[in-house]
Amino acid sequence: MLKVQVDSFGYQNQTILKDIAFEVAPGEHVALMGESGSGKSTLLKIIYGLLHVEEGSVFWGDTEALGPNFNLVPGEPYMKYLAQDFDLMPFISVEENIGQFLSVFERETHQERIDELLDLIEMKSFAKTKVKFLSGGQQQRVALARVLAQEPEILLLDEPFGHIDNFKRLSLRRNLFLYLKKQGITVLTASHDPNDVLPFAERTLIMEQGQIIANENTQELYLNPPNYYTASLFGQVNKVPMKLLKSYSEIDRDVLVYPHEFKFSDSSGLQAEVVHSFFKGSHYLNESRAKDGTILFFNSDKKQETGATIFLNVSLNTINKRLHVGQKTDT
Repeated sequence: MLKVQVDSFGYQNQTILKDIAFEVAPGEHVALMGESGSGKSTLLKIIYGLLHVEEGSVFWGDTEALGPNFNLVPGEPYMKYLAQDFDLMPFISVEENIGQFLSVFERETHQERIDELLDLIEMKSFAKTKVKFLSGGQQQRVALARVLAQEPEILLLDEPFGHIDNFKRLSLRRNLFLYLKKQGITVLTASHDPNDVLPFAERTLIMEQGQIIANENTQELYLNPPNYYTASLFGQVNKVPMKLLKSYSEIDRDVLVYPHEFKFSDSSGLQAEVVHSFFKGSHYLNESRAKDGTILFFNSDKKQETGATIFLNVSLNTINKRLHVGQKTDT
């Protein structure tokens, strides 16, 4: 079990993290989500031991992970960290970068292990290429293979696909997270991309201004977000006054509604005028304006004409669930 507690951490009288406390079970994949500056990367650096924390601790089972005040070389042997800077050796080949971290006692299986990791990152054809000739995205993939070569018990990932082209990112993401689950590796992934999180992380921690404001099962957090900030991290979301949805309602609150949750009606519902219609491949994302000026985004199968009047409805089940969560109305 990974146990993290950071009562307070900061630089030069500026608090960066406060009241952080959570646990991660062996083999569990937990995501960290939050806007830039929310403290995700700082938290990962503390866990790995790159930053010293006076008020707090990190334990893996009964073993305490110590920071730079105790370790000349940061980190613990059971934990690896893939940062946004790759720290590769540019003048040797891809396979040499990976192979240098394999055990000297298992040389007869080195090539087999290197080939396995090259297949995982889809770079077998670049095995003999020097790292200095690779693109940023390719270097990120090599850095990933290199940390996996060390067979960590815990893997910390900070925006692991940020430099990788989208067409490669899709397959690499699946390959990596399925591999990590199969190997039973405990994973913490800090990411802005909900595609890194929704299909793969069992649990998600939402960070805002250095604090954890939500710690829930990922699917539950998406379906029942506690506030607008949390929902917006997963994509476009509407904050709709209850009186707009149900004019007879006496509830003076906003309801969070994802674009796909709006349903069309020919003549009844929340009336709005189409402002823009954006092609998204499988559907159109439409921007509209209600009579009171509220901007609403909704999905449709077909392009909506600018200026067209439409009627939108949300199921009572969805409304009741969102109200039950007790969401905040702040942004």
